Amino acid sequence: MDNTLKYYNQNADEFVQGTLSVDFKQTQDRFLSKLQAGAYILDFGCGSGRDTKYFLENGYQMDATDGSEELCKMASDYTGIKVKQMLFEELCDIDKYDGIWACSSILHLSKETLLSVLKRMATSLKEEGVVYTSFKYGNFEGERNGRYFIDFTIETFKEYILEIPELQIEEYWITGDVRPGRGEEKWLNLILRKSDIH
Repeated sequence: MDNTLKYYNQNADEFVQGTLSVDFKQTQDRFLSKLQAGAYILDFGCGSGRDTKYFLENGYQMDATDGSEELCKMASDYTGIKVKQMLFEELCDIDKYDGIWACSSILHLSKETLLSVLKRMATSLKEEGVVYTSFKYGNFEGERNGRYFIDFTIETFKEYILEIPELQIEEYWITGDVRPGRGEEKWLNLILRKSDIH
């Protein structure tokens, strides 16, 4: 993970420029359709702050975090709210959020760490809360272009999420990359719902 954070700190400007202008409205609105108006959302690994700003403009209460110090500064400036610098493993809220938006963020964790982080996410959600998350589509795990990635297919993710019975897959869909020239890259998009397992 250290190399991944180093990558984002060193390439923050380029990363922000590459993501800020991307039209992600279709996916953002699909997530928001699962929530009540004014719901409380955590943007977990917010990067440029693009999605936080969209959710704020649509009347949602927001917290935003990122592990990269440089991205936190830039996202704070862009969104007008203080973006908290923290690692995914440091999430420790309980029953706080209606939704967690983890867009192309938790895919930088190892399989083992991701399990514990998903459990933390479930704990920090209110009952019936929802998670949106996305992974590159495939079976790769390891370092790629200076960052660590874990990829999933829907089959491998369905098997993986069995370890966390409190989170159920409510919807999934596969998309091309929305960034220019990246359309051949496939993404697995997931809506997970927290359900009572007692």
